[in-house]
Amino acid sequence: MATLIFLSNSTMKPSCRFLITRRTPGIFGSAKYHHTLTGDISRNQISFDHNKQFSEYPSGFFGFRSIINSTQKFFCIPIANFGPPRLVSGSSCGERTRRRTSRGVSVVASVASEVKEYSTSVETRVNDKNFERIYVHNGIGVKPLVVEKIDKDENVLGEAASRIGVVVPDEGEKVNTENLEGVKGVEIGNSWREESEIEKEAWKLLNDAIVTYCGSPVGTVAANDQGDKQPLNYDQVFIRDFVPSALAFLLRGEGEIVRNFLLHTLQLQSWEKTVDCYSPGQGLMPASFKVRTVPLDGNKSEEVLDPDFGESAIGRVAPVDSGLWWIILLRAYGKITGDNTLQERVDVQIGIKLILNLCLTDGFDMFPSLLVTDGSCMIDRRMGIHGHPLEIQALFYSALRCSREMLTVNDGSKNLVRTINNRLSALSFHIREYYWVDIKKINEIYRYKTEEYSMDATNKFNIYPEQIPSWLMDWIPEEGGYLIGNLQPAHMDFRFFTLGNLWSVISSLGTPKQNKAILNLIEAKWDDLVGRMPLKICYPALEDEDWRIITGSDPKNTPWSYHNGGSWPTLLWQFTLACIKMGRLELAQKAVALAEERLAVDHWPEYYDTRTGKFIGKQSRLYQTWTIAGFLTSKVLLENPQMASMLLWEEDYELLEICVCALSKTGRKKCSRGAAKTQILV
Repeated sequence: MATLIFLSNSTMKPSCRFLITRRTPGIFGSAKYHHTLTGDISRNQISFDHNKQFSEYPSGFFGFRSIINSTQKFFCIPIANFGPPRLVSGSSCGERTRRRTSRGVSVVASVASEVKEYSTSVETRVNDKNFERIYVHNGIGVKPLVVEKIDKDENVLGEAASRIGVVVPDEGEKVNTENLEGVKGVEIGNSWREESEIEKEAWKLLNDAIVTYCGSPVGTVAANDQGDKQPLNYDQVFIRDFVPSALAFLLRGEGEIVRNFLLHTLQLQSWEKTVDCYSPGQGLMPASFKVRTVPLDGNKSEEVLDPDFGESAIGRVAPVDSGLWWIILLRAYGKITGDNTLQERVDVQIGIKLILNLCLTDGFDMFPSLLVTDGSCMIDRRMGIHGHPLEIQALFYSALRCSREMLTVNDGSKNLVRTINNRLSALSFHIREYYWVDIKKINEIYRYKTEEYSMDATNKFNIYPEQIPSWLMDWIPEEGGYLIGNLQPAHMDFRFFTLGNLWSVISSLGTPKQNKAILNLIEAKWDDLVGRMPLKICYPALEDEDWRIITGSDPKNTPWSYHNGGSWPTLLWQFTLACIKMGRLELAQKAVALAEERLAVDHWPEYYDTRTGKFIGKQSRLYQTWTIAGFLTSKVLLENPQMASMLLWEEDYELLEICVCALSKTGRKKCSRGAAKTQILV
């Protein structure tokens, strides 16, 4: 067993204390020695004591326990023995609250950077069965570390704050203000204009939705309707749902909750089997987690983090998008706050690589796109999107680009970076070439010959022209186009999926010409895709026999409701980002103005029904947090469009020079890189 202990002087005011333990047969191997690392944070001193003894730690759970010092105060002490993450124990910090606690100083331990030289070395080998070969020296485990909230102490914060990554605010100063000095016209924490009553209400509701764990904010509940007697899983913190909340907080200059969220979800990352004796894959991020209070002996209680990896979800489907959103949010945190120390931590670097390992694992699939099952993303019910849905490919592409930016490049990671570049190149070409439809492309498909067998085949996926739906021929505008929802052998899903198309624009998965055409199509088909409430999650809805066969007669996904053509206001922030990137600010302003007229009056619903989004969804939750956060994020971005650059990706022209065909020694692959370049140079 390896133990890492940080102890402060008992005569000082309480400060961060850390106890990191690792179960012997964990992912880091089987180190046999017991080591103690003792450090005085106030002096930033670290020393080692070696106790050469065999120790065996039973399978259990990792989390936080409480220690009472001489002042009889409770502290959250991290314990990471790498047991099953199904139930993560926390310290005796009292009942959970959903309101803001009084602002103290948030200290996030940067222990990994302090002891990195004697903690781990990481070797990455792409396509190895063991993608991560991690060797632990001196028995120090780095997974995971803890976020602490402490009382302000001049001795600790004055002398050692800069050494342990603490930003110390002056009186009245907002944390992280200096990190946005390069952004003109932005005053963090205090808007330069008077907020409207709707915005004030939205900020209050967002703050009320905050979930705390051991006294620190760690996320926001999915919905916070006090009148809802059956919240189901809407009282949990979802990774995908929290992203707009995180951006709203970051753009307002509040980074503590986002940092806490990133670290705690990293602790919950799957390292062992969880679902019906089957492994969901090492590195899987949970769909959501809940803070529970567990009673103990002696009228005491403790808080625990209880993650859901899909074993409690509708259909018991593991979330493919959670890890991708986590990586995207990690990059956004660094860009907006200017704090790159988080992504440089050893445990965070390992977390990124585990997610990439899960996504880049070789299989039977021949495509560069990511193969997933139905219901594994925002559309979390059966809707016929299994295979290679556009939403996952766009998020996958973004996560790869984020990872390439954040990974520490060394001998152990250079092969992984090379693999990322090759996958990015192949994926971008695949989506741009085969998912794109406009008038010209549809006419080409209309004249396809089938049963083509050769390397030079035009109809590579054996698509039958009869698959082109009649509604599409009349619906597609002359000036505009979009990326279809899915592509598989002998099948093209021609539905327009808003999230996938918007994120393709944001991440530059589409070419500049395609990105422009997507917004042209949304403008031309405004009544269909926006109507009275932005934005349709997909168009058109499945009806009649298609609804019965594809959804299984799902009573929640009836035509023009929920995921089957419902209108989702949370998509506003992504639409705003796409519009800012393409210089179409007026479209975003028009959409936000439509939403602003109704959202507060309708009590911030989750989604709207009917073709035009006229009615509140029949099963829509009220006070839906990502509806609130999506609106607020859009408002901030519209007031400060220049801040959007930190959340966008520009075209990467170097990817066009990377050709995976050159890796083939057989010469059987025909390179189509020239076609990709011609699409760019417009």
